[in-house]
Amino acid sequence: QVQLVESGGGLVQAGGSLRLSCTASTRTFSKYAMGWFRQAPGKEREFVGAISWSVTTTYYADSVRGRFTISRDNAKNTVYLQMNSLNPEDTAVYYCAADTRLLGNSPRYAYWGQGTQVTVSS
Repeated sequence: QVQLVESGGGLVQAGGSLRLSCTASTRTFSKYAMGWFRQAPGKEREFVGAISWSVTTTYYADSVRGRFTISRDNAKNTVYLQMNSLNPEDTAVYYCAADTRLLGNSPRYAYWGQGTQVTVSS
């Protein structure tokens, strides 16, 4: 069982930046591919980005490519989501997810965090 805890959410003005973190409770973090998803009020959860076990491969949704960057530090059991040039449409609860498979944008990740709220004001 892997527990994921997100942090770093908050309120930011349009054009600003935030960095989300997700820390995993496992000794084998490097064996998990990680994903970030988000869910805005009244909308379905959507894929944001993903990263492979060894950082060699990353995936991004078209809506965030060029503005968001995923990275990971396997020594710290943590994956990050750097979000720049935020706009109100980025307002959502952001979730990280983990799976031993490289799932990319599939929602079939085995483990999910509780989410962290990101609110972008105009």
